[in-house]
Amino acid sequence: MTEKKRTQQLGVRIPESLEPVYANLIKISHADDEVTLTFLHKIPETNLAQGRAIVTITPQHAKRLLRALSANLKRYEATYGEIKLPEDGGAREESSNVEVA
Repeated sequence: MTEKKRTQQLGVRIPESLEPVYANLIKISHADDEVTLTFLHKIPETNLAQGRAIVTITPQHAKRLLRALSANLKRYEATYGEIKLPEDGGAREESSNVEVA
């Protein structure tokens, strides 16, 4: 007999004071027990970036995030077409920067 996964609804509360942030650069660093994502806004045509948010998660959550992003991007590309990256010979786009530390 196969065991079925139970999916529970998660109630999410987002405070009215929580404001969205824009980031076009992400610095990723890790230790043995955590992965830290530092979201930055690189100011165009300068050598400056401003910190927007720091999010620290467990390696397990990082792997789940990777899977979720991959699945969502596959669905996105199925709907809107392939996302082209400058480093792969696609159109130049400043906002796709990711830095791995």
